[in-house]
Amino acid sequence: MGIWAYMTSSNLVHLLDVLIIWFLLYKVITFVEGTRALQILFGVGAIILIKVVAWYTGLVVVSWLMDQLITWAPIALVVIFQQEIRRGLENLGRRLTVRRHHIDNEQARELIKGLDMALEYMSKRRIGALITINGKDTLEEYIKTGITLDAKVTGQLLINIFIPNTPLHDGAVIINNDRVAVAAAYLPLSESTRIPKELGTRHRAAVGISEATDAVTVVVSEETGEISITQRGDLLRNMDRDSYLNFFGKQWIEPVGKKSKKSLLGQLFRGKKS
Repeated sequence: MGIWAYMTSSNLVHLLDVLIIWFLLYKVITFVEGTRALQILFGVGAIILIKVVAWYTGLVVVSWLMDQLITWAPIALVVIFQQEIRRGLENLGRRLTVRRHHIDNEQARELIKGLDMALEYMSKRRIGALITINGKDTLEEYIKTGITLDAKVTGQLLINIFIPNTPLHDGAVIINNDRVAVAAAYLPLSESTRIPKELGTRHRAAVGISEATDAVTVVVSEETGEISITQRGDLLRNMDRDSYLNFFGKQWIEPVGKKSKKSLLGQLFRGKKS
């Protein structure tokens, strides 16, 4: 019979239980990787290990002390990890919520044209900029922190916003549904330890919003003129014109073949309904 002898319903449930726990542990570790939370988790693991060793070797006082730490640890972890817990719940909520966001190819090309003009101008003159473009996730929480513009995306407008010592230059521009929704908005700062120390607040804000949402954020460094892009926690540095145009095209311009296929499927579906 071999291995099939162990394939009982009870054993399968235990196996599934173990696999789920390992999956959750993997997700927790990848979620906090590169942050201070990972170091704290290692500390919690060390406390548990000391408890096991103390219990096994009969160190009564040490074992009692570890018991007290473990008893109060859940409350301490909620306080310490409040930002990470909030971010994790937000990510879970976004996965369970379906939102539709789509701009057609013509709108995408206009958006890319405006960004290209602004980035070329500001990079050459080392004008610092922070521009966030929404994806499927809502940015309403961050839009509320800015000054409402609700304007068409143009290179001239983006350049004028970020000219130094103007009222709106400090903060982020948020482009929402192909419109410049707000300027001077506040974005969450990332606590990731993987961000190079020479990068400043703009880059930390760009990584922060990419950790919290699926938005694409573009940063122009005022020290070097370097253009960087963040998305889903990744930081792409030293983007030249060809690199960022290629990136934008893949993000927002739908291939003609794919678009026509979707259109054909839509027509067939409508035909069946009628």
